[in-house]
Amino acid sequence: MLFKHILIPTDGSELSLKAVQHGLAIAKAIGAKVTAMTVQPPMTDFIIEGVTITVGDAERAEVTRQFDHRMDAARQEAKAQGVTLATIQVEDREPWRAIIEVAKQKGADLIVMASHGRRGVSAMVLGSETQKLLTHSSVPVLVYR
Repeated sequence: MLFKHILIPTDGSELSLKAVQHGLAIAKAIGAKVTAMTVQPPMTDFIIEGVTITVGDAERAEVTRQFDHRMDAARQEAKAQGVTLATIQVEDREPWRAIIEVAKQKGADLIVMASHGRRGVSAMVLGSETQKLLTHSSVPVLVYR
């Protein structure tokens, strides 16, 4: 099976960049399209000690800008490898769900991601988000370690 569209979630970390590099190399070798994505938590108003803190447009824009920077290294690597890269940034409390949804929306037939974000004994081998993605994804997932 030849993959036509690779989705590469990234959080901007060093291990995530290694997964980006490998995903882009695979795409280049087989002529696949590539979309890199990042997931930010939803920006909602919150309450501290009975006081509602409103998240304004300026704060939302700043967080969006900061999360977009997570994909700068992916953009640079794609340029260096001569691979066309589309990017998308989404808001979700559960990154694994967002990754599955973007894969469906974009028609991705392979997800390449890093195995990190470890939490607790149950996540010793793979990161918890990666574990959830592997459990629920109908799209093949290549995990870079």
